[in-house]
Amino acid sequence: YATREDLDAAMRYGCGYPMGPLALLDLIGLDTAYEILDALYRQSRDRLHAPVPVLKQMITAGLLGRKSGRGFYTYAGQDSSTVVPDAATPSGAQSGVEIRPIATVGVVGTGTMATGIVEVLAKGGHDVIVRGRSDSRTKDAVAAITRSLDKAVNRGKLSESDRDAALERISTTTSLDDFAHVDLVVEAVAEELDVKRGIFATLDEVCKPDAILATTTSSLPVVECAAATSRPGDVVGMHFFNPAPVMKLVEVVSTIATFADVAATARDLARSLGKVPVSCGDRAGFIVNALLFPYLNDAVRMLEAHYASADDIDTAMKVGAALPMGPFALLDVVGLDVSLAIQRSLYQEFREPGFAPSPLLEHLVTAGLLGRKTRKGFRDYS
Repeated sequence: YATREDLDAAMRYGCGYPMGPLALLDLIGLDTAYEILDALYRQSRDRLHAPVPVLKQMITAGLLGRKSGRGFYTYAGQDSSTVVPDAATPSGAQSGVEIRPIATVGVVGTGTMATGIVEVLAKGGHDVIVRGRSDSRTKDAVAAITRSLDKAVNRGKLSESDRDAALERISTTTSLDDFAHVDLVVEAVAEELDVKRGIFATLDEVCKPDAILATTTSSLPVVECAAATSRPGDVVGMHFFNPAPVMKLVEVVSTIATFADVAATARDLARSLGKVPVSCGDRAGFIVNALLFPYLNDAVRMLEAHYASADDIDTAMKVGAALPMGPFALLDVVGLDVSLAIQRSLYQEFREPGFAPSPLLEHLVTAGLLGRKTRKGFRDYS
Protein backbone atom coordinates (compact mmCIF):
# COMPACT_ATOMS: atom_id res chain seq x y z
CA TYR A 1 0.00 0.00 0.00
CA ALA A 2 2.83 2.39 0.87
CA THR A 3 6.54 2.15 1.69
CA ARG A 4 7.91 2.61 5.20
CA GLU A 5 9.59 5.85 4.06
CA ASP A 6 6.35 7.26 2.65
CA LEU A 7 4.30 6.22 5.70
CA ASP A 8 6.72 8.00 8.02
CA ALA A 9 7.13 11.07 5.77
CA ALA A 10 3.34 11.42 5.47
CA MET A 11 2.85 11.67 9.22
CA ARG A 12 5.82 13.99 9.70
CA TYR A 13 4.94 16.45 6.94
CA GLY A 14 1.16 16.04 7.01
CA CYS A 15 0.63 16.10 10.79
CA GLY A 16 3.79 17.68 12.15
CA TYR A 17 4.78 14.52 14.03
CA PRO A 18 8.41 14.62 15.25
CA MET A 19 8.87 11.03 14.02
CA GLY A 20 7.01 8.71 11.71
CA PRO A 21 5.22 5.74 13.32
CA LEU A 22 7.62 3.06 12.06
CA ALA A 23 10.72 4.99 13.12
CA LEU A 24 9.06 5.51 16.50
CA LEU A 25 8.36 1.79 16.86
CA ASP A 26 12.04 1.12 16.18
CA LEU A 27 12.97 3.63 18.87
CA ILE A 28 10.56 2.18 21.44
CA GLY A 29 11.54 -1.37 20.59
CA LEU A 30 9.21 -3.75 18.80
CA ASP A 31 9.10 -6.14 21.75
CA THR A 32 8.10 -3.33 24.11
CA ALA A 33 5.51 -2.04 21.65
CA TYR A 34 4.08 -5.56 21.31
CA GLU A 35 3.67 -5.91 25.08
CA ILE A 36 1.91 -2.54 25.34
CA LEU A 37 -0.45 -3.26 22.46
CA ASP A 38 -1.21 -6.72 23.82
CA ALA A 39 -2.06 -5.25 27.22
CA LEU A 40 -4.31 -2.65 25.58
CA TYR A 41 -6.10 -5.32 23.59
CA ARG A 42 -6.65 -7.57 26.61
CA GLN A 43 -8.27 -4.64 28.41
CA SER A 44 -10.27 -3.10 25.55
CA ARG A 45 -10.92 -6.11 23.29
CA ASP A 46 -10.71 -3.62 20.42
CA ARG A 47 -9.11 -5.35 17.42
CA LEU A 48 -7.43 -2.10 16.46
CA HIS A 49 -5.32 -2.40 19.61
CA ALA A 50 -4.26 -5.99 18.89
CA PRO A 51 -0.60 -6.35 17.81
CA VAL A 52 -0.41 -7.16 14.11
CA PRO A 53 1.17 -10.55 13.28
CA VAL A 54 4.19 -8.99 11.56
CA LEU A 55 5.34 -7.58 14.91
CA LYS A 56 5.51 -11.06 16.42
CA GLN A 57 7.33 -12.37 13.36
CA MET A 58 9.90 -9.57 13.51
CA ILE A 59 10.44 -10.07 17.24
CA THR A 60 10.96 -13.81 16.76
CA ALA A 61 13.52 -13.04 14.04
CA GLY A 62 15.37 -10.73 16.44
CA LEU A 63 14.39 -7.53 14.59
CA LEU A 64 13.66 -5.38 17.64
CA GLY A 65 14.46 -1.93 16.27
CA ARG A 66 17.41 0.27 17.20
CA LYS A 67 18.41 -1.89 20.14
CA SER A 68 19.21 -4.82 17.82
CA GLY A 69 20.36 -2.72 14.86
CA ARG A 70 17.43 -3.79 12.69
CA GLY A 71 13.68 -3.32 12.80
CA PHE A 72 11.54 -1.60 10.23
CA TYR A 73 14.78 0.17 9.24
CA THR A 74 18.41 -0.96 9.35
CA TYR A 75 20.85 0.95 11.57
CA ALA A 76 24.61 1.39 11.62
CA GLY A 77 24.81 -0.83 14.70
CA GLN A 78 23.05 -1.82 17.90
CA ASP A 79 21.55 1.18 19.74
CA SER A 80 22.51 3.43 16.81
CA SER A 81 20.14 6.13 15.51
CA THR A 82 21.84 6.24 12.10
CA VAL A 83 19.72 4.63 9.38
CA VAL A 84 21.70 2.87 6.65
CA PRO A 85 20.43 1.65 3.27
CA ASP A 86 19.14 -1.90 2.99
CA ALA A 87 17.32 -4.03 0.43
CA ALA A 88 14.04 -2.15 1.05
CA THR A 89 15.52 1.32 0.60
CA PRO A 90 14.05 3.06 -2.49
CA SER A 91 16.63 3.60 -5.20
CA GLY A 92 15.19 6.95 -6.24
CA ALA A 93 15.27 5.93 -9.90
CA GLN A 94 12.10 5.97 -11.97
CA SER A 95 12.86 2.50 -13.42
CA GLY A 96 12.77 3.77 -16.98
CA VAL A 97 9.40 5.53 -16.62
CA GLU A 98 9.26 8.72 -18.68
CA ILE A 99 8.03 11.91 -17.04
CA ARG A 100 5.36 13.76 -19.01
CA PRO A 101 6.22 17.45 -19.54
CA ILE A 102 4.03 19.82 -17.50
CA ALA A 103 4.00 23.47 -18.59
CA THR A 104 0.42 24.67 -18.34
CA VAL A 105 -1.94 23.56 -15.58
CA GLY A 106 -5.68 24.03 -15.21
CA VAL A 107 -7.20 24.25 -11.74
CA VAL A 108 -10.92 23.68 -11.24
CA GLY A 109 -12.22 25.56 -8.21
CA THR A 110 -11.89 28.90 -6.46
CA GLY A 111 -11.98 27.94 -2.78
CA THR A 112 -9.16 28.02 -0.23
CA MET A 113 -7.56 24.78 -1.39
CA ALA A 114 -7.82 25.69 -5.08
CA THR A 115 -6.32 29.16 -4.64
CA GLY A 116 -3.50 27.73 -2.56
CA ILE A 117 -2.66 25.21 -5.28
CA VAL A 118 -2.78 27.93 -7.95
CA GLU A 119 -0.36 30.04 -5.91
CA VAL A 120 2.07 27.13 -5.49
CA LEU A 121 1.96 26.28 -9.21
CA ALA A 122 2.40 29.89 -10.33
CA LYS A 123 5.35 30.44 -7.97
CA GLY A 124 6.79 27.20 -9.35
CA GLY A 125 6.92 28.67 -12.86
CA HIS A 126 3.79 27.11 -14.38
CA ASP A 127 1.15 28.94 -16.39
CA VAL A 128 -2.13 28.35 -14.57
CA ILE A 129 -5.71 28.69 -15.79
CA VAL A 130 -8.24 28.99 -12.96
CA ARG A 131 -11.79 27.91 -13.74
CA GLY A 132 -14.60 29.24 -11.57
CA ARG A 133 -18.37 29.11 -11.85
CA SER A 134 -18.60 32.88 -12.37
CA ASP A 135 -16.40 35.88 -13.14
CA SER A 136 -16.92 37.17 -9.61
CA ARG A 137 -15.61 33.90 -8.13
CA THR A 138 -12.49 33.89 -10.29
CA LYS A 139 -11.90 37.57 -9.47
CA ASP A 140 -12.17 36.81 -5.75
CA ALA A 141 -9.79 33.87 -6.18
CA VAL A 142 -7.12 36.02 -7.85
CA ALA A 143 -7.60 38.66 -5.14
CA ALA A 144 -7.04 36.01 -2.45
CA ILE A 145 -3.87 34.80 -4.20
CA THR A 146 -2.64 38.39 -4.52
CA ARG A 147 -3.17 39.00 -0.79
CA SER A 148 -1.28 35.81 0.05
CA LEU A 149 1.63 36.75 -2.21
CA ASP A 150 1.69 40.29 -0.78
CA LYS A 151 1.99 38.82 2.72
CA ALA A 152 4.91 36.68 1.54
CA VAL A 153 6.61 39.82 0.17
CA ASN A 154 6.01 41.74 3.42
CA ARG A 155 7.54 38.88 5.40
CA GLY A 156 10.60 38.81 3.19
CA LYS A 157 9.86 35.34 1.84
CA LEU A 158 9.22 36.47 -1.75
CA SER A 159 10.59 39.27 -3.88
CA GLU A 160 8.27 41.79 -5.53
CA SER A 161 9.48 40.69 -8.97
CA ASP A 162 8.72 37.03 -8.19
CA ARG A 163 5.26 38.02 -6.94
CA ASP A 164 4.55 39.97 -10.11
CA ALA A 165 5.84 37.12 -12.29
CA ALA A 166 3.63 34.62 -10.47
CA LEU A 167 0.53 36.77 -10.92
CA GLU A 168 1.29 37.20 -14.63
CA ARG A 169 1.21 33.42 -15.05
CA ILE A 170 -2.40 33.21 -13.76
CA SER A 171 -5.39 33.54 -16.07
CA THR A 172 -9.06 32.83 -15.41
CA THR A 173 -12.05 31.32 -17.17
CA THR A 174 -15.58 30.16 -16.49
CA SER A 175 -15.47 27.39 -19.10
CA LEU A 176 -13.72 24.03 -18.95
CA ASP A 177 -13.36 24.29 -22.73
CA ASP A 178 -10.34 26.52 -22.12
CA PHE A 179 -8.50 23.50 -20.71
CA ALA A 180 -8.20 21.96 -24.19
CA HIS A 181 -4.42 22.39 -24.33
CA VAL A 182 -3.31 22.12 -20.68
CA ASP A 183 -0.88 19.38 -19.66
CA LEU A 184 -2.46 18.74 -16.26
CA VAL A 185 -5.75 19.54 -14.58
CA VAL A 186 -6.13 19.64 -10.80
CA GLU A 187 -9.76 19.41 -9.67
CA ALA A 188 -10.24 21.10 -6.28
CA VAL A 189 -13.98 21.56 -5.78
CA ALA A 190 -16.22 20.57 -2.87
CA GLU A 191 -16.17 16.96 -1.64
CA GLU A 192 -19.29 15.92 -3.55
CA LEU A 193 -18.77 12.83 -5.68
CA ASP A 194 -21.48 13.56 -8.25
CA VAL A 195 -20.01 17.03 -8.85
CA LYS A 196 -16.51 15.65 -9.26
CA ARG A 197 -17.66 12.88 -11.61
CA GLY A 198 -19.44 15.44 -13.78
CA ILE A 199 -16.30 17.56 -13.97
CA PHE A 200 -14.12 14.59 -14.90
CA ALA A 201 -16.56 13.49 -17.61
CA THR A 202 -16.34 16.97 -19.14
CA LEU A 203 -12.55 17.10 -18.80
CA ASP A 204 -12.36 13.75 -20.58
CA GLU A 205 -14.09 15.27 -23.59
CA VAL A 206 -12.24 18.60 -23.54
CA CYS A 207 -8.61 17.85 -22.63
CA LYS A 208 -5.98 16.62 -25.06
CA PRO A 209 -5.27 12.85 -25.10
CA ASP A 210 -2.08 12.89 -23.01
CA ALA A 211 -3.28 15.36 -20.36
CA ILE A 212 -3.18 14.16 -16.76
CA LEU A 213 -6.39 14.57 -14.77
CA ALA A 214 -5.83 14.88 -11.01
CA THR A 215 -8.16 15.27 -8.06
CA THR A 216 -7.17 16.72 -4.72
CA THR A 217 -9.92 14.89 -2.84
CA SER A 218 -9.12 14.02 0.76
CA SER A 219 -11.85 11.45 1.37
CA LEU A 220 -13.48 10.21 -1.84
CA PRO A 221 -12.28 7.26 -4.00
CA VAL A 222 -10.09 8.50 -6.84
CA VAL A 223 -11.22 5.55 -8.95
CA GLU A 224 -14.77 6.98 -8.95
CA CYS A 225 -13.45 10.04 -10.78
CA ALA A 226 -11.43 7.84 -13.13
CA ALA A 227 -14.50 5.74 -13.93
CA ALA A 228 -16.27 8.85 -15.23
CA THR A 229 -13.69 9.09 -18.03
CA SER A 230 -12.57 6.97 -20.98
CA ARG A 231 -8.96 7.36 -19.83
CA PRO A 232 -8.74 5.99 -16.27
CA GLY A 233 -5.00 5.44 -16.64
CA ASP A 234 -4.49 9.21 -16.87
CA VAL A 235 -6.33 9.91 -13.59
CA VAL A 236 -4.43 10.27 -10.31
CA GLY A 237 -4.97 11.70 -6.86
CA MET A 238 -2.83 14.68 -5.77
CA HIS A 239 -3.95 15.41 -2.23
CA PHE A 240 -2.45 18.74 -1.18
CA PHE A 241 -2.76 19.74 2.46
CA ASN A 242 -4.27 23.00 3.61
CA PRO A 243 -2.89 25.66 3.44
CA ALA A 244 -1.19 24.47 0.26
CA PRO A 245 1.49 27.24 0.15
CA VAL A 246 2.66 26.21 3.64
CA MET A 247 2.12 22.46 3.99
CA LYS A 248 4.87 20.35 2.41
CA LEU A 249 3.04 17.06 1.91
CA VAL A 250 1.30 15.84 -1.25
CA GLU A 251 -0.24 12.35 -1.25
CA VAL A 252 0.02 10.90 -4.78
CA VAL A 253 -2.78 8.34 -5.00
CA SER A 254 -2.77 5.66 -7.68
CA THR A 255 -5.88 3.67 -8.53
CA ILE A 256 -5.65 0.14 -9.90
CA ALA A 257 -5.78 1.73 -13.37
CA THR A 258 -3.35 4.66 -13.01
CA PHE A 259 -0.43 4.50 -15.44
CA ALA A 260 3.05 4.38 -13.90
CA ASP A 261 4.21 7.45 -15.83
CA VAL A 262 1.20 9.43 -14.60
CA ALA A 263 2.02 8.73 -10.94
CA ALA A 264 5.72 9.39 -11.59
CA THR A 265 4.89 12.73 -13.25
CA ALA A 266 2.68 13.75 -10.31
CA ARG A 267 5.51 12.96 -7.88
CA ASP A 268 8.05 14.81 -10.03
CA LEU A 269 5.79 17.86 -10.25
CA ALA A 270 5.27 17.90 -6.47
CA ARG A 271 9.03 17.76 -5.88
CA SER A 272 9.61 20.58 -8.37
CA LEU A 273 7.17 22.71 -6.33
CA GLY A 274 9.16 22.15 -3.16
CA LYS A 275 6.74 19.56 -1.80
CA VAL A 276 7.32 16.12 -0.30
CA PRO A 277 5.36 13.56 -2.36
CA VAL A 278 4.36 10.21 -0.88
CA SER A 279 2.77 7.40 -2.88
CA CYS A 280 -0.14 5.25 -1.75
CA GLY A 281 -3.03 3.19 -3.00
CA ASP A 282 -6.59 4.37 -3.46
CA ARG A 283 -8.42 3.52 -0.26
CA ALA A 284 -10.28 5.53 2.37
CA GLY A 285 -8.07 8.01 4.21
CA PHE A 286 -5.01 7.44 1.99
CA ILE A 287 -2.11 7.55 4.50
CA VAL A 288 -2.54 10.53 6.82
CA ASN A 289 -6.27 10.41 7.47
CA ALA A 290 -6.25 6.60 7.74
CA LEU A 291 -3.72 6.82 10.58
CA LEU A 292 -4.79 10.12 12.14
CA PHE A 293 -8.55 9.82 12.49
CA PRO A 294 -8.76 6.48 14.32
CA TYR A 295 -6.45 8.08 16.92
CA LEU A 296 -8.72 11.13 17.12
CA ASN A 297 -11.77 8.88 17.40
CA ASP A 298 -10.10 6.95 20.25
CA ALA A 299 -9.51 10.25 22.06
CA VAL A 300 -13.22 11.12 21.80
CA ARG A 301 -14.18 7.68 23.10
CA MET A 302 -11.79 8.20 26.04
CA LEU A 303 -13.47 11.52 26.85
CA GLU A 304 -16.91 9.98 26.40
CA ALA A 305 -16.04 7.28 28.94
CA HIS A 306 -14.96 9.95 31.47
CA TYR A 307 -11.50 8.40 31.50
CA ALA A 308 -9.80 11.81 31.31
CA SER A 309 -10.68 15.41 30.49
CA ALA A 310 -10.13 16.97 27.06
CA ASP A 311 -7.51 19.32 28.53
CA ASP A 312 -5.58 16.47 30.16
CA ILE A 313 -5.70 14.31 27.02
CA ASP A 314 -4.47 17.21 24.88
CA THR A 315 -1.69 18.01 27.34
CA ALA A 316 -0.63 14.36 27.54
CA MET A 317 -0.26 14.07 23.76
CA LYS A 318 1.53 17.41 23.38
CA VAL A 319 3.96 16.93 26.26
CA GLY A 320 4.25 13.13 26.28
CA ALA A 321 4.27 12.49 22.52
CA ALA A 322 5.65 15.88 21.36
CA LEU A 323 2.71 16.42 19.01
CA PRO A 324 2.06 20.00 17.85
CA MET A 325 -1.59 19.87 18.96
CA GLY A 326 -3.70 17.64 21.17
CA PRO A 327 -6.54 15.63 19.55
CA PHE A 328 -9.39 17.90 20.70
CA ALA A 329 -7.67 21.12 19.67
CA LEU A 330 -7.00 19.50 16.29
CA LEU A 331 -10.58 18.26 15.87
CA ASP A 332 -11.90 21.76 16.56
CA VAL A 333 -9.53 23.21 13.93
CA VAL A 334 -10.36 20.60 11.28
CA GLY A 335 -14.10 20.90 11.95
CA LEU A 336 -16.15 18.22 13.66
CA ASP A 337 -18.38 17.79 10.59
CA VAL A 338 -15.36 17.19 8.35
CA SER A 339 -13.88 14.84 10.94
CA LEU A 340 -17.14 12.89 11.20
CA ALA A 341 -17.35 12.52 7.41
CA ILE A 342 -13.80 11.13 7.25
CA GLN A 343 -14.40 8.76 10.16
CA ARG A 344 -17.60 7.51 8.52
CA SER A 345 -15.76 6.87 5.25
CA LEU A 346 -13.12 4.83 7.08
CA TYR A 347 -15.79 2.77 8.82
CA GLN A 348 -17.79 2.22 5.63
CA GLU A 349 -14.73 0.96 3.76
CA PHE A 350 -13.03 -1.20 6.40
CA ARG A 351 -16.03 -2.17 8.59
CA GLU A 352 -13.83 -2.25 11.68
CA PRO A 353 -15.98 -1.71 14.82
CA GLY A 354 -13.26 0.52 16.24
CA PHE A 355 -13.61 2.85 13.23
CA ALA A 356 -17.28 3.57 13.99
CA PRO A 357 -17.57 7.27 14.85
CA SER A 358 -17.91 8.02 18.53
CA PRO A 359 -21.53 8.83 19.51
CA LEU A 360 -20.27 12.02 21.20
CA LEU A 361 -18.82 13.23 17.89
CA GLU A 362 -22.13 12.43 16.15
CA HIS A 363 -24.10 14.35 18.80
CA LEU A 364 -21.88 17.44 18.65
CA VAL A 365 -22.26 17.63 14.87
CA THR A 366 -26.04 17.14 15.10
CA ALA A 367 -26.15 20.01 17.62
CA GLY A 368 -24.23 22.26 15.20
CA LEU A 369 -21.16 22.45 17.45
CA LEU A 370 -18.53 22.06 14.75
CA GLY A 371 -15.43 23.56 16.35
CA ARG A 372 -13.72 26.87 15.73
CA LYS A 373 -15.85 27.67 12.68
CA THR A 374 -18.99 27.81 14.88
CA ARG A 375 -17.05 29.07 17.93
CA LYS A 376 -18.00 25.95 19.87
CA GLY A 377 -16.88 22.36 19.64
CA PHE A 378 -15.02 20.42 22.27
CA ARG A 379 -14.11 23.86 23.63
CA ASP A 380 -15.91 27.22 23.73
CA TYR A 381 -14.20 29.89 21.58
CA SER A 382 -16.82 32.62 22.01
